[in-house]
Amino acid sequence: MTSGFKYEIQHASDKGLARVGTITTPHGQIQTPAFIPVGTKATVKSVLPGAMEDLGAQALLSNAYHLYLQPGPDVLDEAGGLGSFMNWDGPTFTDSGGFQVLSLGVGFKKVLAMDAQTFRSDQVIAGNKERLAHVDDEGVTFKSHLDGSMHRFSAEISMQIQHKIGADIMFAFDECTTLHNTRPYQELAMERTHNWAIRFLDEHKRLTDERSNKPYQALFGVIQGAQYEDLRKEAAADLGTMSSSGIEFDGFGIGGALDKDSLGTIVSWVNSTLPQEKPKHLLGIGAPEDLFVGVENGVDTFDCVLASRIARTSAVYTMTGRFNVSNAGYIRDFTPIDAECDCYTCKNYTRAYLCHLFRGKEMVAATLATIHNERFIVRLVDQMRQHLIDGTFYDFKADFLGRYKHRSGQASN
Repeated sequence: MTSGFKYEIQHASDKGLARVGTITTPHGQIQTPAFIPVGTKATVKSVLPGAMEDLGAQALLSNAYHLYLQPGPDVLDEAGGLGSFMNWDGPTFTDSGGFQVLSLGVGFKKVLAMDAQTFRSDQVIAGNKERLAHVDDEGVTFKSHLDGSMHRFSAEISMQIQHKIGADIMFAFDECTTLHNTRPYQELAMERTHNWAIRFLDEHKRLTDERSNKPYQALFGVIQGAQYEDLRKEAAADLGTMSSSGIEFDGFGIGGALDKDSLGTIVSWVNSTLPQEKPKHLLGIGAPEDLFVGVENGVDTFDCVLASRIARTSAVYTMTGRFNVSNAGYIRDFTPIDAECDCYTCKNYTRAYLCHLFRGKEMVAATLATIHNERFIVRLVDQMRQHLIDGTFYDFKADFLGRYKHRSGQASN
């Protein structure tokens, strides 16, 4: 069943759950821990796939919901799969669409980190938003944000879509809740996710056998439970030992809305419960300070749109903080964005030039800023991996966070 996919641990920290490993897929290896840039619609916005390889990305993640709506899974299957479609030779991931159900249902868009101390409601909806998704025990019915057409996802349909999209690593469909939902609703969502996970395994086995001429696609289960320790551990123990149709999950994603102040605690609950020999992915987390928290608590891979999204607004990362390069103070600043960065943008262009491009609304501004931000985050996690091997991770963390002045935070972005 798992031909072409495996995970091996090469080094484990003596101070907790952090580790260094290798994920092997049919389209290449991923040295972990690693940051996986997000190409939602089979492209990292404003950047060519070849540029992503040049800046060190080991894999890319796309979104099953968006690719289902456009261009459609049949098109991707006929093209030879996601990687062939976008001319990317390396490993690929697809998330299941569970978060899109949350954002369509409650209107909070891309915000995953929330304040757990505010209101509680099971009918959460953002202001001035229409509920476009409705969840029941069998799946979700949703309205397309593109044309208003109605669609239905079940565990089986989501699995069929992802098999046709053809990514090396797929995620099981889950009900992604908000921190504003009540505990009884969190329990209900966990039960639904459990039931869907069994159906996912069954359908995954059926499709893998049916499409045996295709490269093996690994399936990760998704751990929910919000901010509750017992629910997170219960979900991890449940999916960590789950077996159906003679197969188990190949790895796991840690999902759901997360209280940033408790991120490390929640991740440690999950990763100390899950099987240590399988890879763990933290979904939708990418702020620099959060990556350190994830790595030290046993996360192997991350994905997030943050680096590319803020780049399009002129926000760029440096080793000493984040700033907006379009601000007037950079009009005559002829230094690179970050003197310590080795990206194409920093090697060839100045803050003054980027400032000019953004102020002039030139399209290449987003390209150059995205190249820098993605390289910064990819390189930062690469550095964490090397420092884990060298036994200096915590020194590196203290040095970086001591210099890094802007705590970006998912909630404020």
